[in-house]
Amino acid sequence: MTRTADSPPAPPDARRGLLLIGTAIVLTGFNLRTAVNSIGPVLEEIETGLGISSSAAGLITTMPVLCFAAIGFAGPPLAARYRDGHVLAGALLAMALGLVVRGLAGPFWLFLVGTVLAMVGGALGNVLLPSLVKRYFPHRTGLLVGAYSTAMAAGGAVASITAAPIAAAAGADGWRWALGWWAVLALLAALPWLAVPARPGASRDSHVTVRMRSLVRSPMALALAVFFAMQSMQAYVLIGWTPQYLRDEGLSAATAGLLLGINTIVVIPLNAVVPALSVRPHLQRPMLAGFGVCYVVGWLGLLLAPTTLPWLWMSILAIGLGTFAMVLTLIGLRARTPETTAALSTVVQGWGYLLAGAGPLLVGVLRGATGSYAGMFVIVLTGVAVLMVTGWFVTRPRFVDDEVPGWSSAGRHGDVIEVAGTEPPVTVHVREPGGSPRG
Repeated sequence: MTRTADSPPAPPDARRGLLLIGTAIVLTGFNLRTAVNSIGPVLEEIETGLGISSSAAGLITTMPVLCFAAIGFAGPPLAARYRDGHVLAGALLAMALGLVVRGLAGPFWLFLVGTVLAMVGGALGNVLLPSLVKRYFPHRTGLLVGAYSTAMAAGGAVASITAAPIAAAAGADGWRWALGWWAVLALLAALPWLAVPARPGASRDSHVTVRMRSLVRSPMALALAVFFAMQSMQAYVLIGWTPQYLRDEGLSAATAGLLLGINTIVVIPLNAVVPALSVRPHLQRPMLAGFGVCYVVGWLGLLLAPTTLPWLWMSILAIGLGTFAMVLTLIGLRARTPETTAALSTVVQGWGYLLAGAGPLLVGVLRGATGSYAGMFVIVLTGVAVLMVTGWFVTRPRFVDDEVPGWSSAGRHGDVIEVAGTEPPVTVHVREPGGSPRG
């Protein structure tokens, strides 16, 4: 293993451009979960205000996940046709409009329309940010993924903690203000993307086309999709239903929202640290095992003693949610180029969110049918088991490029493997037992 010579410092204009892009990525990350996390603490008020059933409330909690799946697939085609900055600026403007529509909606169907619009920014940000990090910060993948996932957790925490107090302070139909005011921050996040210049030499003709359908032939891609689905299901059941569960167990709306906020706050330092650790192969499986234990202990604590140290159970579950930052990092590590990373990110998150969407919806249906939350705990604990099995597979050091015919030749670059992370670039020469190098 040899370390490459230091590259010459980037010119000031290039450094300013990277600073602008990094700022835009972090601001986008802050907005990715505000529209989702503000729902749970005021779900009861939404049910009453819209006059809907528990099953319809289940649809509200699962709509973000379904939107992330459906809209996310549009990310790479849009990025291939238009500038990255314009795509994300448009997505954030659509998010702002959707948040306003959702806050003003009278009929339930209009609320759902607003939700779809509000999720555009989250869906496109989910699939495009990993490839943008790979393109603009190839030697700082762990650092940048940690930065925007930390911002995402921070935005989610603020949304969780402030939703119930804002609703209470605003009086009748205060839940509308709790959901709608996030449009202001979405508008602010769109501005830096409008200022990001086009990449030198980039044009519609220069984009590399990668067929996402080819990924059905990749066992690694399929395993990553299921792994992503199971960790997303944990997160969205927790975000969408645990505040209402805790309220039904006797806690106030503000306390339930605060507990969800505590959960999200604990995630913040994890999101900063986990990506940098996940780029080290020997740490991946021990981390995975630790996350699995935390999921089991946290869910069982909420089941058996929901009002006894609930902050502890929510904090332990937050540690388990470190699987999100881990899988974002693995997406970048399991593909060789920005183009194949974008395709893998889109497919993994698209299929993953589609599968995950069944979780919150089933919780609502089972709660309405049985009047109990027992089904919720069966669903999440089963998901943990599947998460561990697929997680063991995706922590193997393999590239999807090598599993899909035609990708390997585009993804390989001689015998050099770029190691992502917060350290300087490392050149790795890998040789087969017979002495021939492989990339």
